[in-house]
Amino acid sequence: MSAPPSELASPTRPSRVIERPSRYRRLDRLRGSRIGRALRQYGEDVLRPPQGAVPVERGSFTRVLLLWAVARAVNLGFLWGFYSIAKAARWGFGPDSERLGTFFDYLTGWDADRYGQIAAQGYPMSLPMNVSGDILPNNWAFLPVFPGLVRVLSDATGLGWQPIAILLSLGASLGATWLLFLLLRTVTKPQPAWWAVVFFSFAPMSFLFVIGYSEGLFMALMFGAMLLAIKRKYLWILPIGLVTAYTRPGVLALGLALGIVFLVRFFRRRVDPFPVREWASLMVTGGTIAVAGLSWNHIAQYVTGTHNAYIRTELGWWLDYVGNDAFTPFTPWFRQAGTHLGVVGIVLVIALIIGFLALMWSRPVRRLGLMVVSYAFSYGVYIFAVFLPQQSTFRLLMPMAPMMADERWSSTPRRRAAILTGCLVLQVVAILLLWTRGNP
Repeated sequence: MSAPPSELASPTRPSRVIERPSRYRRLDRLRGSRIGRALRQYGEDVLRPPQGAVPVERGSFTRVLLLWAVARAVNLGFLWGFYSIAKAARWGFGPDSERLGTFFDYLTGWDADRYGQIAAQGYPMSLPMNVSGDILPNNWAFLPVFPGLVRVLSDATGLGWQPIAILLSLGASLGATWLLFLLLRTVTKPQPAWWAVVFFSFAPMSFLFVIGYSEGLFMALMFGAMLLAIKRKYLWILPIGLVTAYTRPGVLALGLALGIVFLVRFFRRRVDPFPVREWASLMVTGGTIAVAGLSWNHIAQYVTGTHNAYIRTELGWWLDYVGNDAFTPFTPWFRQAGTHLGVVGIVLVIALIIGFLALMWSRPVRRLGLMVVSYAFSYGVYIFAVFLPQQSTFRLLMPMAPMMADERWSSTPRRRAAILTGCLVLQVVAILLLWTRGNP
């Protein structure tokens, strides 16, 4: 007699439910939330492969060269016009409001004249001080690569330092324009890349490219380093970064950007291989650049025997604005705004920070790719951390030119025309107020 079905079957046991640990459940909820989806979309945009068209078309260099030549002719035309006006009106020029001399004198005034002094005499062994013990503005604020090149080329050619400084600035600006073009053509579409270079060439502060300043050389080096980083040739960046560190302040932003790239690539190494050769060269390059970027203060201190000689020299330019308080990172913008505008100024600085972060978050910017976004963010943080906002802020922002490849700048013919017209009008204003009649 067969047993009842209930006796033949094995007793039914309740299945064991394996629950995910609570931390994973929270992570899953975060990923499914609006914030999680936004972060995931941000990552997808920043980490997508470069969208540029490379190699560039034949004749691109000729096209960029013509753009550069026209822009520099416009710069010189505006400068000659204001030089003629200042000469006829007998305006004072420069930090000592001296009577204008030659056009070369006009093109090598302000900081360019200090480069000329360094090229001829080197750096002072002692620092000027006021009765309160504050170090006053002096030539240790200016890094040695540009005046060193001026000295070498002047000795080699027999030309004076003024034409050499101007020619060096012009040549470097061509390099910066071409490298910016190559950089942006690597990360974005041809139209926004081209118009970003146009706006860069005619920007309000672009007249600096025809005077004896180091801005053009600094940007040529930085844009070249960024292009190499995108191509993952990290070790090649090292010599460029070392030269940049002694050209003009700002190389710490490159070091921070490379650090961000290192972290992102390390945590994504399973989906994007990060071989030893690449991570080791990236670590060595970023670390060396950071050390070099901090070294000038120690060099100045060793030569002059004055503690924090470079930092205190930079503070000499702050005396007329915020007094002689000690330097604390990330406070200069608040100090300046609070000193002159009180609580309203503090609120404005906070609004500016929020606006900058919103710009970094915006999709057209993040689609420029990891290196451009990391660099723009790092340079913005650097400017906010160490510089006092004043007239020179406008030229200090010039190395953020890759941000002009944001496609919103060039999306319509009307917008392109309006921005280009604005650049030319503001260039006239800048030459008048930030060169001819006031300090840059």
